[in-house]
Amino acid sequence: MEWLNRLVSEPYYLSHFTAFLSYLIVRSSAAGVLSPHIINSLFHREIQATLAFSVLVAVKIAREEAWEEFIPDTLFYAKVLLIAMTLLIDYHLALWYMVVFLVIYILTEQPAFGKVGTSSKLTPLQLEALLTEGKTSRYWLVEFRAQFSSTSVRASRCFPELSITYSNKILSFGIVDLGLFPNAAEKFGISLGSLGQLPTYILFDTATEINRFPEFSFEEKLSHPPITKRLLAQHFQLDRLLIEYVNGD
Repeated sequence: MEWLNRLVSEPYYLSHFTAFLSYLIVRSSAAGVLSPHIINSLFHREIQATLAFSVLVAVKIAREEAWEEFIPDTLFYAKVLLIAMTLLIDYHLALWYMVVFLVIYILTEQPAFGKVGTSSKLTPLQLEALLTEGKTSRYWLVEFRAQFSSTSVRASRCFPELSITYSNKILSFGIVDLGLFPNAAEKFGISLGSLGQLPTYILFDTATEINRFPEFSFEEKLSHPPITKRLLAQHFQLDRLLIEYVNGD
């Protein structure tokens, strides 16, 4: 029932659901004013659109790792198909839906995954204290994210779930929200002007950075593979660190 609660409580989901539901009302009203030929053609197009949408959704389900990744892509396909259907009814209606979706985009944001797993939400000062005092874990893997970054939202489930699997006495996980603490971005070498750098993951050994993802240079393109739990685990060699802890190395 959690997904249903989010559907009715989050403006992002509720507004999209309402917009798509309104098509059923528009479609019923159009049936009384359009010619039988147009209605018949529209019905066949709707069947084709439904089949195409089902295939795209099935592909996304197989490829995407998290719900936060799956939803925006699915909504995008649904918007394109809905606008295509309304063009068959009246281009004014299609323009109206374009405006509606633009307003939704401007006024609402996809909510990030709400749970943090075994990771800790930290301020930059708290992170600095944890790294320099050395009273906690030797290693800290920290995610620097921001709510305004769609990539951060899409990947927001990966880090908490990763922390549940790999947290131990020598490795801890932390989250710093650069949307709340933008001044900390420069200190950790993260550009807020380049959304390709959010989220950024940095692995610290005490107070020393030993690895980060994504890694950017002037020669490299500001792009990287989609963030997944497997990608992060491999990049930071989390299995090796877990084995070190188990063996007491």
